[in-house]
Amino acid sequence: MGKTSATGSFQLLIGVAASSIILALGTIILGRILPGAADYGLYGAALIPSSIINFFRDWGINSAMTKDIASLKAANRTAEIHDVILSGVIFEIISGAVLSLLCFVLSGFFASVLNAPEATPFIAIMSLSIFAGAVIAAASSIFVGFENLKLDSLTLISQAVVKTAVGPLLVLVGYGVLGAIIGTAVSYVAGAIVGLAAVFFFYFRRLRKLKGGKFNFLKTIKPMLGFGAPLMVSNFVIGVLPLVVNSLIVIYAGAALYGNYTAALNFTVILTFLTIPINTVLFPAFSKLNAENDAGLMQTVFASSVKYTSVLIVPATFVLMILSTPMVNTIFGYLPSGDPKYAFAPFFLTLSVIINLFALVGNFSVGNLLAGLGETKLLMKQGLLTLALGLPLAFVLVSSFGVVGGIVGNIIASVPAMIWALYWIWKKYNVKVNIGASVKIVVASLIAAFVALVLLNVLVASDWILLVLGFVVFTVSYLTVAPLVGAINQLDVNNLRTMLSGLGIVSKLLEVPFRFIEMSLRLREKQSVDKNKFKFRIRRGKCQANAYYN
Repeated sequence: MGKTSATGSFQLLIGVAASSIILALGTIILGRILPGAADYGLYGAALIPSSIINFFRDWGINSAMTKDIASLKAANRTAEIHDVILSGVIFEIISGAVLSLLCFVLSGFFASVLNAPEATPFIAIMSLSIFAGAVIAAASSIFVGFENLKLDSLTLISQAVVKTAVGPLLVLVGYGVLGAIIGTAVSYVAGAIVGLAAVFFFYFRRLRKLKGGKFNFLKTIKPMLGFGAPLMVSNFVIGVLPLVVNSLIVIYAGAALYGNYTAALNFTVILTFLTIPINTVLFPAFSKLNAENDAGLMQTVFASSVKYTSVLIVPATFVLMILSTPMVNTIFGYLPSGDPKYAFAPFFLTLSVIINLFALVGNFSVGNLLAGLGETKLLMKQGLLTLALGLPLAFVLVSSFGVVGGIVGNIIASVPAMIWALYWIWKKYNVKVNIGASVKIVVASLIAAFVALVLLNVLVASDWILLVLGFVVFTVSYLTVAPLVGAINQLDVNNLRTMLSGLGIVSKLLEVPFRFIEMSLRLREKQSVDKNKFKFRIRRGKCQANAYYN
């Protein structure tokens, strides 16, 4: 299971990383060629209404498609997948078209709520992304269900290429913010075309030949809605609450500070290289488990997923925190006055990524476990709890403390539901996190961060040199310290080797850090042996002294 998940995760990692790098390139170009933070903030604000409406579109149908495809495939009932795919795609197209039209009609209203009437035409154009996004999401769910994440990566990369090519080009020829908006909308359309074509040629055409009997849309979609509708509430909270916070920041803090915040959020995309592939592959993996027959396996899979997720995400989070200033200044540069173009972005970035440290207690795994077990109603209740806490916190904290209040409120609101979920799976399934392993991981990350920070504070150099050296020093320190404090042991290295063995040449390249870790493990083992020898000599000396005295 780990090997299958790791292979799929890596395939998606390639797509996420490649698309994110391409998008980052486009973002950097836009950040440099747009006149200032206010224009960049206006561009970000215009994306908010369509992004919020998108979370009303799905009703959990995409998650239902992924689960049904994975379970039917595992049960060798391939012919039944035809109706699941067709029903899901039809539902997404209808809901996407209706909500896209609604966003277009209400574009002026949304612009007035955001206190940015000049954004009206931009919001209207972005309404197209709701319909195209519905098709992309449906295609992605199908690819994940079949665990063919190469096609998902193809869709991501196609969308990223179009967005990066079209948007900056239109800005350069004089269309300004409008050009950036058109480029974003067109990229969604491109991704939808690629995704739909891949679904048809790789899966649907073959499944149509296996299909027996009549297609019944209502009969198929009803259980999918029963499973997925509660998930919509959970996904709505996860996606919409930050967007509500963003809207309040635009209203209370202004476009310039929101531009700084948007610039900071662009760097959190780096963590999605890890979080999106991990989250994506965990869902079908947990969907294969049987709660009654696989209790021991469930604990193993959950605890391992938390540990191996934390081993990657926690140090990556600390890297972003300590390198936030040289990273932002290297990418976005300085104003003619010599001041950083986005002076507040490093601080906003440091605060924003703190929430990823909840990976240590299973935040990235528990939701996928509950969804895989079909406990979607519980996820819905937890989502409502987060929303009930998050909305009042957002209004109070953003109006009082601006961007910082929004970030802190989002973190606080997510904690109660997470604790509830972890307690619930412990009581019902006897599944829990290995806290000892998590503590060792965070200790190793803190030590590596301290070493890198010392270097950054002592060394006087340009931002890009500080960025490169800081990253190298942190990585070497972490790979050295993690085995010494017990965050990674030889069994972990063996497990990771097995899980990553299907990655071809990449698995061979990963032997470099693996062997580096094993050197540290041998050093720790030697220290342990020497310590035991020393203790033995002391005990032997005491025995000899006692014998002489007697």
